[in-house]
Amino acid sequence: MLEDIQAAIPLGFLLSFMIGPVFFVLLETSAVKGFRAAIAFNIGVIIADILFILLAYFSSFQLLENLSNQPGLFVFGGVILLIYGITIIIKKDVKGNKTNLKISRDYLSLFVKGFLLNFINIGVLIFWLGIIIVVGPSLNNDADRILIFFSTVLASYFITDIFKILLAKQLKRKLTLKRILLMKKGLGVVLIICGLVLITKGFLPKDKLNIEKGIERMRE
Repeated sequence: MLEDIQAAIPLGFLLSFMIGPVFFVLLETSAVKGFRAAIAFNIGVIIADILFILLAYFSSFQLLENLSNQPGLFVFGGVILLIYGITIIIKKDVKGNKTNLKISRDYLSLFVKGFLLNFINIGVLIFWLGIIIVVGPSLNNDADRILIFFSTVLASYFITDIFKILLAKQLKRKLTLKRILLMKKGLGVVLIICGLVLITKGFLPKDKLNIEKGIERMRE
């Protein structure tokens, strides 16, 4: 069991620094809205990961085949990210000066935002599928060992994110209205890029989107 935990901790740490829309939104939420808001957002992300892991565990190979035959799922998720990014760039919801600036701290909406932002990214599901297929045999497909392994991955991921949130929070003292606007615009650009990448994957020829071959490469 100790070996499984030791193997899971580095994966959780690396997962926390995977560059994607969640990474940037988490930092922006922490810097602009504070520690609790970022934690609420991050819990939503973790819950989406848990659902993906359960889905991957109980239907791994069949799900791989279905995903390979449904590239439109990439397009769907990409379009949502694209629209969200454009909305952030266009929307002008920050008015007044810094003293009048009021940041919404609706934790439930932030939780839902984190959940949905992670859940619509089909690439996250594929990532967990790959991890289960690669790691499962080394854990003898033992349900208890798999539970311990992925619980440790998510715990180390969450703890690492807490440190990221605390570091990003330090930026709050230096935020001005102009910097907040620039941060939001930059976040919108990142989301648009991520959306375009997903859409491009959806239009790739099927042989280029062969997930099973990708998993085989991971095994090698």
